[in-house]
Parts: sequence; structure tokens; C-alpha cells
Amino acid sequence: MRRILDYTVTREEAGLRVDQYLKRRGYSRQILTELKKFAGSVSVDGEEYHMNRRLNAGERMKVILTEEPKQQKIIPEKLPLAIVYEDEDILVVNKPTGMPTHPSMNHDRNTLAGAVVFYYREGDGARGRKAREGEADFVFRCGNRLDRDTSGLTVIAKNMLAAAALASMTASGRMHRQYLGIVRGSLVPEEGTIDAPLGRRPGSVIERMIDREGGERAVTHYRKLAEKNGHSLVLMELGTGRTHQIRIHMKSIGYPLIGDYLYNPDMEYIGRQALHSARLCFPHPVTGKEMRFTAALPEDMRRVLEVRPEMNS
Repeated sequence: MRRILDYTVTREEAGLRVDQYLKRRGYSRQILTELKKFAGSVSVDGEEYHMNRRLNAGERMKVILTEEPKQQKIIPEKLPLAIVYEDEDILVVNKPTGMPTHPSMNHDRNTLAGAVVFYYREGDGARGRKAREGEADFVFRCGNRLDRDTSGLTVIAKNMLAAAALASMTASGRMHRQYLGIVRGSLVPEEGTIDAPLGRRPGSVIERMIDREGGERAVTHYRKLAEKNGHSLVLMELGTGRTHQIRIHMKSIGYPLIGDYLYNPDMEYIGRQALHSARLCFPHPVTGKEMRFTAALPEDMRRVLEVRPEMNS
């Protein structure tokens, strides 16, 4: 998709080269390389500028981000999208359970990627029309990938600048991600931090395990919010974002998520891992404005916590 950004050079920024100026605003080396491919991508006061030109205070810079068509193995599908927020740079959606984020060998349909690509390329209205006329292209880039059966908030970048910024936030911990999960019993202790490295389980391409020898550091903070119907509702915040991190960490302290077919196939009350991405908080990847989003506990998880009346004798 095409994105146009306008900047005004301040006194403090005067004397910087164009590339130095843009790097300060989150433009990676790869993005700068992409800008060089298209004539007129960077202009100052209406004149095309090269990356090594020096800037003066008060000058106005225009940057045009243009996506080259990329081969993505994504099948566009007209699927419901629960859009929480959208602007020129990001899309935040509340993903349902059972929907993979990206297509895979065994799940190339009913994906979030397919739904989002359809929304921008082939949907009704101006977005779809522009895409069909060749005026826009959409590259799917997810900022916080969720497992297929994990529901809740996920943020998608709509251009390469937003994608680079979101990736940096995730790696540095500036994207705050909070999840709600359900475990059996009374969680003791009621709060704490799990700091245990994770790695692949030998012989499996999917499963992970705690690997204190060769694993990558993984940190999860947790706190019990409520206890109902023999289960605890737990708030978990990621200090890192490893694959299956919460699922393995909670199991490691004796309280695995219920409904987890890989690590705890306890399906009495729910048929998927009881895990929901409930809150996202991060600075906007372009404007820097603080963004906060919440998504209520889904119905299948709420039902687990309902107090069931005793059977009449």
C-alpha cells in the first residue's frame, strides 16, 4: 500500500543528511534501500533529494512509501474481521479462536492473513477498487502473532515503516502484551515471575520445552485475578515473546492452561487452550502516540468460570 508522510526539519535536525534524518524516525537500512528504487520517493520542498543531501531548518520533507508486489502464499478469503482500530499505518483486530494467523502446510484456509489481504485487495469500496486497478498492494505483516487457538488482540502493520517499528518494539519489550488464561485449581502462589529458557522439543517441529542448556531466555509475569468453579483466571504479561511461552511456563509451575491439546489435553470445559490476548499497549509506530487496546474475555472462556448449580438430589 502507498503511504505518504510529511516532516518539517527542526533547528536541532539541521545539518543532518537525509538518510540520518530518516533513521532517527525509524527508517531501517532496508527501507532506505527500498526508497532508492522509486524516483521521487524523497523530496524536500518539492525537489527530489538524494540520501546524502544535507537538510536545513524549516524545510519540509515528503516521503512516499511504495510497496513492490510480493509473492505471498496467502489465499484471500472473505471472512469476518472484528476490527478494533484502524488508521493509515496499523490495523488492530480481535482474532477468533480456531483461526491461524499465517497459512501453513496444513492450514492454508481460514487464516487471519487471508481475511486481511481480502479486506484490502478484493473487498468492496475504495480499498478493493484501488488494489484491483493496481494502485495499491498489501503485504501482510503481523506485529504479535497468535497461535491458531489463542483468541484476542493482534496488530498488523500496513506499511514497511510501521512493520519495522512494531518489530523493534516487540524485540525491545516496548510492546506490552497481557493475556488472560484459565488453569485448574487455586493458583499458588497467586503471583510471580517465570524465567525459564525455551527451545524446540527434539523430534517435533511444533512443540517447545524448557531447555536450560540451549534455549532462549523467556520471561512471563503472572497474577491470579479470580477463582471460580474450581478454576483460576490468570493475568499474564510477556517479558519476552517465545513460541508457546505462556503455555509451557504455566505448565512448568504445575498450572497448565486447560484445553491445551499439546501440553495439557484437559478438554472437560473447553476445547482449545484457554488463552486470550486481552490487552495491547505500545507507542504508535509512526506518530509515537500511546495506544491502548482491550478485548473482553470470549464466551467459551467465560463459561468455564460460571458457577454451576448443584444437581437436585
